[in-house]
Amino acid sequence: MTLQILRRRYEQLLEAIVLVLMIALTVLVIVGATFRYLGNAISWYDEIASIGLVWLTYYGSALAALRGAHIGVPGLVNAMPPTLRVAAAVFAEAVVLVFFALLAYYGLQVLIVLQGEHLITLPEVSTTITQSAIPIGAVLFLIAEVMRLPDVMRAARGHGFIDTETIARRSRYDRQSGGALT
Repeated sequence: MTLQILRRRYEQLLEAIVLVLMIALTVLVIVGATFRYLGNAISWYDEIASIGLVWLTYYGSALAALRGAHIGVPGLVNAMPPTLRVAAAVFAEAVVLVFFALLAYYGLQVLIVLQGEHLITLPEVSTTITQSAIPIGAVLFLIAEVMRLPDVMRAARGHGFIDTETIARRSRYDRQSGGALT
């Protein structure tokens, strides 16, 4: 199995997880708001909704990392000569990998500390389950960064990085103007 096929399958897995989380969070918010409107507020709604948002953030960030859509400064890096561009890309990737490795490690430490703790509104739910998004999300982000690393190095050695925000703006403009970009 090639890296591209593996990467595509990983992307599909992350997309499925994010989609399920978005649907579940949407349904939860609608149900919670409806019950609150009817005067029968659900006691656990706020706590679970905030946890769902955290899960969506962590798993969604791994998907963004795989697509190269996280925060970056491609214009600045692209202005550099190719040798400096490669050094900047290596440094940036190393910082990201170290940060998320530390986040995964300390996220696991938090889970150890939280053993035996439970949610306030749902005492049958362990906080280790709810807080597991931190180390799991960090590991998923690390996997995404490692899978994207060959593309990053190729871009650094080549013509530079593509600014995903510029592409998104151009795509919106093309749709609005019927493709009349000059």
